[in-house]
Amino acid sequence: MERIKCTITYDGSGFAGFQVQPDHRTVQDSLEKALAKIHKGETIRIQASGRTDTGVHAVGQVIHFDTPLTIPERNWKQAVNTLLPDDVRVVYVEKVDADFHARYSVKQKEYHYIVLNREDPDVFRRDYVLHFPKCLDIEAIQAACKHLEGTHDFTTFSSAKSSVKGSKIRTLFHASCRKKEDDIEFVFRGSGFLYNMVRIMVSALLDVGIGKRRPEEIPALLAAKERGQLGKTISPNGLYLWEVSYHEQEKEKHSGD
Repeated sequence: MERIKCTITYDGSGFAGFQVQPDHRTVQDSLEKALAKIHKGETIRIQASGRTDTGVHAVGQVIHFDTPLTIPERNWKQAVNTLLPDDVRVVYVEKVDADFHARYSVKQKEYHYIVLNREDPDVFRRDYVLHFPKCLDIEAIQAACKHLEGTHDFTTFSSAKSSVKGSKIRTLFHASCRKKEDDIEFVFRGSGFLYNMVRIMVSALLDVGIGKRRPEEIPALLAAKERGQLGKTISPNGLYLWEVSYHEQEKEKHSGD
């Protein structure tokens, strides 16, 4: 058996999330159907770096699967893409050792969230950005981002429906926002993320941007460990799983492939 690692990109607006669900179109189902055709009807299960919700997009999601077939990496990419719908694509394929795992070998993940900050919405981008017409104080948001960086218990910033058992302590290596014309792009890079964590953080940061909260309140919100301290979870439309990084030793191990 060979283990194949794939980096994939998808437009989440036409999917009911990543994970297989009965009677719903999902990214996992599309990929597994393509792999079943290549394997003459045999079920091939994929493992992903993590699940994304309905409407969430991916630029650099990572999956792996095991196969009895021996096919060159370039041919894998071409074969799978030929069988996939137009809104999901394999962008990179590599053969990896059996101890690699798309989920459990993750070192860090990076998410981006894009806000369209102007009076009028853009009908062509309605599935890809959050339209937010209110005036925002970018400097205040940037100051609040700094308070999110570091190792914290992010219970306040995760869904009450989260299925995570045990610790909700995570490390954010980087949190920032930048404005380019009418777009505001949030970037979060961390060891891992709780359910809805990025969408709740962006919601809180937008509250800071409109003056509803002060940047200095973030530490107290973290300390409270109570989801009810914050407002609603904002739209998934502006959220992108941007990049998944793995431990350096694995990169070195496979660099000669």
